[in-house]
Amino acid sequence: MELSQIFTAAFVVTWLAAALGLAGPVLLASLGEIFGERSGVLNIGIEGTMLLGALASFLVTFYTGSPWLGLAGALATGVLVALLLAWMYVTVRASQVVVGIVFNTLALGLASYGYRLAMGGQTQVQKIPMFGPVYLPGLSDLPALGPILFEHSVMFYLTAALVLAAGYLLYRTRFGLNLRAVGENPRAADTAGISVVRMRYAGVLFSGATAGMAGAYLVLAQLGIFRDNLIAGRGFIALAIVIFGRWNPYLAAAAAIIFGIADALQLSLQIFQLDLPAQLLLSLPYLLTILAMSGLLGRSLSPTALMTPYTKE
Repeated sequence: MELSQIFTAAFVVTWLAAALGLAGPVLLASLGEIFGERSGVLNIGIEGTMLLGALASFLVTFYTGSPWLGLAGALATGVLVALLLAWMYVTVRASQVVVGIVFNTLALGLASYGYRLAMGGQTQVQKIPMFGPVYLPGLSDLPALGPILFEHSVMFYLTAALVLAAGYLLYRTRFGLNLRAVGENPRAADTAGISVVRMRYAGVLFSGATAGMAGAYLVLAQLGIFRDNLIAGRGFIALAIVIFGRWNPYLAAAAAIIFGIADALQLSLQIFQLDLPAQLLLSLPYLLTILAMSGLLGRSLSPTALMTPYTKE
């Protein structure tokens, strides 16, 4: 099949609309991770936090019938998990890489066991109510732009609003200035009267909150079910987006859209009879992740004190 037969106007509109939807969860997770890394903490545990947030959103929605309560449950779960991780990262000053990897493994086991325990061993896949597409009068009817930008769930527009809020908070407020100071030179920040521990706890809590919500995004706006492999490496893609986006919420949004485009492309191309292995198409977003992490797409300077424990003298 020729490319001209594939890349029709209808295909491109559907592809780009799907790309924005798929970019949402990883962008949401990366926003909080930016705050965590800006404070000097690398929270690799966002993969596991997303999974536990997804489970919480599913169970709360399943038993209450309210996606909004499910979202609140995921947010609360993310914050509680982040409290534990912040204690390990900041107070205990344990290895951030080791703690994150161990926690991700633990979260997978907890989520799998918790789901089966809550469902009572049911083998049938359980569906829950989801956030439907939001219709915006006038905007949703626009040719091409309407389906691409204005036919998404409330989670998409919430994520877009959080991008703007994160950028304002990070660059236009004293809190953001203090957070960035702690991530660059914690000793100087401490000397200036800024609590390094408090700011790093705040950064990790932001990371956990958005990671929990990102897990809820997948369940409540895209799938409507829960399964063990739900996250499928999206937490690590979010880490790559932070690097690719230069620890900037606005650039991270652009990077997330690029990843979403690659992810949506591999899904869309599987419909056609192409002489390409399916595994090659599935690897597209992860190949971009490797390239972003390797620096081949451009070198970036991380916060100076990233992964450096701080001890007050």
